[in-house]
Amino acid sequence: MKIQWLFLRIARRSALWLALLVGAAGAQAAGCPALLDREMPRLQDEKPQSLCQYAGKVVVVVNTASFCGFTPQYKGLESLYARYRDRGLVVLGFPSNDFGSQEPGSNREIATFCEGTFGVKFPMFTKTRVAARGGPGVNPLFVDLERITGSSPGWNFHKYVIARNGATVESFSSFTGPDSSSFVKTIEKLLAAP
Repeated sequence: MKIQWLFLRIARRSALWLALLVGAAGAQAAGCPALLDREMPRLQDEKPQSLCQYAGKVVVVVNTASFCGFTPQYKGLESLYARYRDRGLVVLGFPSNDFGSQEPGSNREIATFCEGTFGVKFPMFTKTRVAARGGPGVNPLFVDLERITGSSPGWNFHKYVIARNGATVESFSSFTGPDSSSFVKTIEKLLAAP
């Protein structure tokens, strides 16, 4: 009798924990904007990361390259991330070899370059295709960003800024640096919004 009682008690607790876990997962998915409701492999180890972890933050999505005239923007992006991270900003870097073959290295080589040369600490993801004119295999996040803004990366370091609600997205060309007044004003405006 004691064994049956113990088994029943364990089964009830397990069912309760399972219900709590399922409810928490559903609540997270419900609070995740469709634009971020996807997984992307992390640059350093290629482990899948849910972009839902950035829901409720102001998100800068940028396509990067290690051997481009705009590559020094890594420094400005890292400064922006360090300055505003505690207020809810995250920068997400997506290396791409779409423009001028300026990102030929492996994911490991890219990670070493970014960390060693620019001290990049913001999240970076594996090398991907970002240009709509690049044909099939374009990263679905960039397909959606182009659909929403009407603007596709024309070169490396094109930036998209996604509001906390995940619905408002602004696009900035490679020529707009992360320290430009218009870019910083947009970041500050979105960080001030609920």
